[in-house]
Amino acid sequence: MKFRTIKRHFREGMKNIFRNGWMTVASVGAVTITLMLVSAFLALMLNLNHMASGLEEEVQIDALIDRAATETDIKELRTEIQKIDEVGSVTFSSKDEQLEKLIEDMGEEGDTWKMFEQDNPLSHAYVVKAKDPSETEALAKEINRLDNIQEVNYGKDTVQRLFTFNDYSRNIGLVLIVGLVFTAIFLISNTIKLTIMARSREIGIMKLVGATNGFIRWPFFVEGMLLGVLGAIIPIMAVLSGYYYLDNNISDKITYDFVDILPFSPFALQLALIILVIGVFIGVWGSVMSVRKFLKI
Repeated sequence: MKFRTIKRHFREGMKNIFRNGWMTVASVGAVTITLMLVSAFLALMLNLNHMASGLEEEVQIDALIDRAATETDIKELRTEIQKIDEVGSVTFSSKDEQLEKLIEDMGEEGDTWKMFEQDNPLSHAYVVKAKDPSETEALAKEINRLDNIQEVNYGKDTVQRLFTFNDYSRNIGLVLIVGLVFTAIFLISNTIKLTIMARSREIGIMKLVGATNGFIRWPFFVEGMLLGVLGAIIPIMAVLSGYYYLDNNISDKITYDFVDILPFSPFALQLALIILVIGVFIGVWGSVMSVRKFLKI
């Protein structure tokens, strides 16, 4: 396509924006309201996904070593564990370190275990993390089959509930966002369809003089794209302003370790680009659907 033709399509698309003033306001308003909801849900879902991934990264397997194992056996066991494909990292933890961790984890009740510091009944252990946290259970079973393994602990029930909850929250969030995007496409498609119907005579004349469907369609594509961009500006500014306030004034006051929101930068740029792309997609797709039906007449 020649540059002059592209320039003409953009000029016509811009003219349509100003020519259909109230329709433009209605379309931009519909996209703005929908993208406001999409932006808020997206920011929420991305942060929930970030926190869920952080929790999943903390999942580890404590592979307790048989107390009868010699130093050679312990070294060979590490080699055997590292050979398993799903293994991400392996760290040795002596029985003294295990006791120290137990005392710390149990808080005030941990003082009772201090009496065992001279005669530690615990075992050495390998702390293993999977490359993919969802493979933790399968990895634990593989490790449990190895020689010189006394027991494997990874909080089976808690881990399964965690992964199930994370999967449900991700799927529900995805369905909501997709539903909102399709709602926006429906709204903008109908709005553009009204502008096309108002110009049906003009389009009919263009077809009679030999204009191709592509030539007629392009200005509406540009119009849809511009409506999407205009409708994305306010949601981006509103959601990022709120997120900036949250990141600077509230996140430091949250005392729960697992509540760790994404830093404003580069999250703001990523979210803005995603919303802008969704806005353009909504606008272009909405115009494609409405123009396609009309050009069949």
